[in-house]
Amino acid sequence: VHVLAPPWSLPILYRMPEVARAVELDVRHGELGLGRRWRVGRALAGEGYGQAIVLPRSLKAALVPFFASIPVRTGFLGEHRYGLVNDVRPFDPDLLDQTVKRFVALGAERGEPLPGIEPPRLVSPPDAGVFARLGLESGPDVVALMPGAEYGPAKQWPIERFAELAARLVREGRRVWVLGSAKERALGERIAAVEGGSRVRNLCGATRLDEAIDLLAAARVAVTNDSGLMHAAAAAGAHVVAIYGSSSPSFTPPLTERNTIVYLGLACSPCFERTCPLGHLRCLLEISVDAVHEAVRALDGDARRRTAE
Repeated sequence: VHVLAPPWSLPILYRMPEVARAVELDVRHGELGLGRRWRVGRALAGEGYGQAIVLPRSLKAALVPFFASIPVRTGFLGEHRYGLVNDVRPFDPDLLDQTVKRFVALGAERGEPLPGIEPPRLVSPPDAGVFARLGLESGPDVVALMPGAEYGPAKQWPIERFAELAARLVREGRRVWVLGSAKERALGERIAAVEGGSRVRNLCGATRLDEAIDLLAAARVAVTNDSGLMHAAAAAGAHVVAIYGSSSPSFTPPLTERNTIVYLGLACSPCFERTCPLGHLRCLLEISVDAVHEAVRALDGDARRRTAE
């Protein structure tokens, strides 16, 4: 499989054993970038591809396969992409009620029933250099916290509660790694400022995405908002404690059996908005530190039972 993707996502592809080649498309989110899409498409025209599967439903996403003259261009119709997509698949929102189902359906042969969903996996090398570079050691006491969510505040559990959770974990003798982008560096600093913060490492902005994946593969549990890193943690093999606010675990669940969902399911949920349209943010504010802490502690009991068995 060859994958066309934006630069920030390439490190994920490098951890996917099924991907033979990653092709960079350096176009910002929402940018047309018609000239760059045309140049990439023409550069791929001589590769001999027989089919392109266009996952996003936007018109922009269908341009490169069209410019590359790939004969079969599979996708949903989306933004009236007549001609750009010439293998148009039916879109049934009731049947395809999750993002992952929509993508998997495009990979099936026309007329086939929806295949089973297999959890994806991200494979880390046994000698990942990030540990030596940052002076870290893996161990069963490590809990990763991911307090960010690029989508907006309606998906972000309050940072004060992440900090309180970190303080409790440190008092129990655990180590805490805070992971995220450079934009979340200040969030990590607030968490690392708790009492006992010497056992908290703020790694926001300190790692490449592939290095963050390697750290998540070594963490026992990851506590996270519904974010891209949540899905990376699930694929890397950590037990994911996933906190949902404006989104829904039914639509974008962590694709792993090793998950604990913290979701209130209020009458106004899910709204899928970036900020709370009602102004109260109850879907997140009513999730207590006790509830999330107990979800982490419950894993200790599960581990003891597995050891006894």
